[in-house]
Amino acid sequence: MGRRKVVLERIENKINRQVTFSKRRNGLLKKAYELSVLCDAQVALIISSSRGKLYEFGSTDVNKILERYRQCCYSLQGNVAENETQNLYQEVSKLKVKYESLQLSQRHLLGEDLEKLRLKELVNLENQLDKTLSKARQRKTEMMYDRLEELRQKENDLREENKQLKSELELEEHAQATLQGPGELPLTKDNRIESEHPSLRLQIWDHQPAPQEKAADDDQGRAMVGGSKSNCNQRGWLL
Repeated sequence: MGRRKVVLERIENKINRQVTFSKRRNGLLKKAYELSVLCDAQVALIISSSRGKLYEFGSTDVNKILERYRQCCYSLQGNVAENETQNLYQEVSKLKVKYESLQLSQRHLLGEDLEKLRLKELVNLENQLDKTLSKARQRKTEMMYDRLEELRQKENDLREENKQLKSELELEEHAQATLQGPGELPLTKDNRIESEHPSLRLQIWDHQPAPQEKAADDDQGRAMVGGSKSNCNQRGWLL
């Protein structure tokens, strides 16, 4: 029978796990020693068990090998940082050139620094300005049409609201005329005030003069007129 393939997973049995650790640790240390002897390589091996015990192997001094490892890692990190810095510097340079070019284009559009431009560049600038102006006018026209449409819609809404209010007013007047009856006066503004305030109507009727009082007032007026005429004649005689 052939050997069964071992499943690489944590061994749940504590004893079997410890036995497996001891066997494979010894095998790993043996392989590291063979590698250092056969290939003349500097090998450093550090193993930490689940109980916290450390096992190490070094073909030479382990500290020297670790120091060399640190220097190598730091040099790699330094190279990476230097490359990133250089890339950022190149990106900043490109953005700076682009910014200066945009500033120059803006000055040209405003009519500044045109002396250095050639005829072809001036023609291109003129065409660009014509396109920009046509687009601005088109956008302005669209906005004006939109505003006009909004005003028309508002006018239609107000007209409909006016019609609705007018119809409601006519219905209200028709209902009031129906409630008054056939022999009554139409409900005008004065009649509405008298109906709402009957005391005002009584006061108006109370202040109307009686026939006798009216005649006495007329006689008194005639006497005052005659006296005024005689006074006028006397003044003429004195003159």
